[in-house]
Amino acid sequence: MLLHLLNRSPQSTAVYRDLGEAFGVNDQLLLIEDACYAALPAASGVLEAFGGRISVLEEDLVSRGLAGRVSPAITVVDMKGFLALTETHERCVSWF
Repeated sequence: MLLHLLNRSPQSTAVYRDLGEAFGVNDQLLLIEDACYAALPAASGVLEAFGGRISVLEEDLVSRGLAGRVSPAITVVDMKGFLALTETHERCVSWF
């Protein structure tokens, strides 16, 4: 059970592909920094491999003017939610 942290924009298709291949059935994806653009409905195609186990960091959405524009299939978490995700997963893997 891994928490994958991704900070690359959806234009970095190779990273999303590689992450999709490494993503396990009990894993969770957290979009941070520029990866929060993938949480927009127009970019939802790059997230299909993650089976709805996707969250995005609220602070990064706000800093980019994207708050309230996230796909309904993605959970928005604040820093406390980020901490909770790290506590409930065995390890964190960063994709930078």
